[in-house]
Amino acid sequence: MELPPRPTLFDFHGVSMVKYFTDNWDSVQNFKARPDDILIATYPKAGTTWVSYILDLLYFGQTSPERQASIPIHERVPFLEISTPSRPSGKDLADQLPTTPRLIKTHLPVQFVPKSFWEQNSRVKPLVCEILVFGSWYDHVNGWWEKKQTYSNVHYMFYEDLIEDCGREIDRLCSFLGLSPSAEETERVTNGVTFDNMKANKMTNYSTSQVMNQKVSPFMRKGKVGDWKNHFTVAQDEQFEEDYKQKMKNPTLKFRTEV
Repeated sequence: MELPPRPTLFDFHGVSMVKYFTDNWDSVQNFKARPDDILIATYPKAGTTWVSYILDLLYFGQTSPERQASIPIHERVPFLEISTPSRPSGKDLADQLPTTPRLIKTHLPVQFVPKSFWEQNSRVKPLVCEILVFGSWYDHVNGWWEKKQTYSNVHYMFYEDLIEDCGREIDRLCSFLGLSPSAEETERVTNGVTFDNMKANKMTNYSTSQVMNQKVSPFMRKGKVGDWKNHFTVAQDEQFEEDYKQKMKNPTLKFRTEV
């Protein structure tokens, strides 16, 4: 199947976007969240699928094992704002989810999230890893961090922490969600969500998706922290550090680039 051309970036209320994330805007903004919904909010390529699968296994791994084997993760955890030709919109897929809670993902900056998520006190899990789709990384991660200070149902996660000790971070996530899995169940989830297992799993590696050409760029790359060292020159690293100091103003939000 021939893939559509790469869409053009444009300014959308101060954030760089493409049409696939704005064409269904009014419908997305009118999305009716529920109190038990779980919204997985991330900047692109920051571990979205990883956390989606962790949550899916925690909630439905034992009660609905047939879903794990037959429904791709991008259908079990729909992408709220996406709207592409000839396919159901992410909003429609979210509306049709038969599960409770509904697991929904978004890359929207915090100011674009449908108001109903805040009104219904839904649970939100931001995960974070310049002019890119969905805007500046700095604005994205700082916006969600600031929301966490005023909205108690936000659990902020870091990719590096998951790499360092996935089991520990799953325990923290369960504490936030009020879940009490057995030690055996936690181990089963932790083993199931390793990078190698997810990359080999057709239900999580996006090989069933018709909108991605994985010959050009595999959806799941390396699952490592610190790979920047293989790509940045010394000068580029220095340039990034200076840019980071200027734009990462919040002293309480700290990221690691190594584990």
